[in-house]
Amino acid sequence: MPKLNLTKIPGARRKPLPDFVAPQLATLERTPPDGNQWFHELKFDGYRMLAHLNKGKVVLWSRNRKDWTGKFPGVVKAVKSFPATSAILDGEIVAVDAKGRPSFQKLQQSIKTGSTSLLYQIFDVIYLDGFDLTRSTLRVRKAVLSQLFTKVSESSSLRYSDHVEANGKAFFNQACKFGVEGIVSKLADSYYESTRTRNWLKVKCNQRQEFVIAGYVPSKKGFPGFGALVLGVYDMGKLVCAGRVGTGFTIKQRLDLQKQLDKIARATSPFETLPKDPGLRGAVWTDPKLVAEVEFSEWTEDGSIRHPSFQGLREDKSAREVRRELPA
Repeated sequence: MPKLNLTKIPGARRKPLPDFVAPQLATLERTPPDGNQWFHELKFDGYRMLAHLNKGKVVLWSRNRKDWTGKFPGVVKAVKSFPATSAILDGEIVAVDAKGRPSFQKLQQSIKTGSTSLLYQIFDVIYLDGFDLTRSTLRVRKAVLSQLFTKVSESSSLRYSDHVEANGKAFFNQACKFGVEGIVSKLADSYYESTRTRNWLKVKCNQRQEFVIAGYVPSKKGFPGFGALVLGVYDMGKLVCAGRVGTGFTIKQRLDLQKQLDKIARATSPFETLPKDPGLRGAVWTDPKLVAEVEFSEWTEDGSIRHPSFQGLREDKSAREVRRELPA
């Protein structure tokens, strides 16, 4: 494989390595787009992470610029061996279950136990050895990334996130059958933009998003910890109730979460308007600081979620960012 000549990469521009580049975000859609101009990738159920490599030093940045380097020592070690002097890589840190599917709950367990058996699924390279690639097209960037991965050991925890061109609906159906979260469709000839755009579209197999935890309802069935978490989303800057989630927890999670919530308990509801749900009588209210990821079947007309299941806490998301996600 010939060495990359960065001066000949279309759109590449000489620039110093930046401290941080905000990630490009995808817009939610109901169905995958049609057309040969789209690349389709698996949507990984993990933590979005930007890896900065500079002369052997690695920093892992979360999407909202939190330094998470210390949480993933195995990934840091792997990135140090990436075939570049300096680079910014965009990807998702995941843990996989016995069937090879990314599992957010398994990822959280791995972080708590200090496991190093995590994978870094890399789907983009936006800086490389003195050159900014954000004005190179995705088609070009993925070709560069693919070539770099020919020098990455198969035993490495770094993975190249491949894609298919066109056939988005068939790819989406297969992804859902396999049991992953969904897919991300990206315009092949688009640039990298540090904002949410329609050049990247996400399509989910099941409804799933983040919710602000506004408190909990004590258990009426003798469960350890609590009975259900009270959930909310921000609407026009005001926190509104989105229902409750009482399933998906282990006993240990219930106990640990209650301890965290009791530390931020408050006397009054954090919602703009007190919910009418009679099931919230006796609720323990908390400051709206913690964020939960929840899977559910649908939204009701009154703005609550049906058949919810707790997936885990999202330490990489700010509570003020949480909105009701609706397909564009």
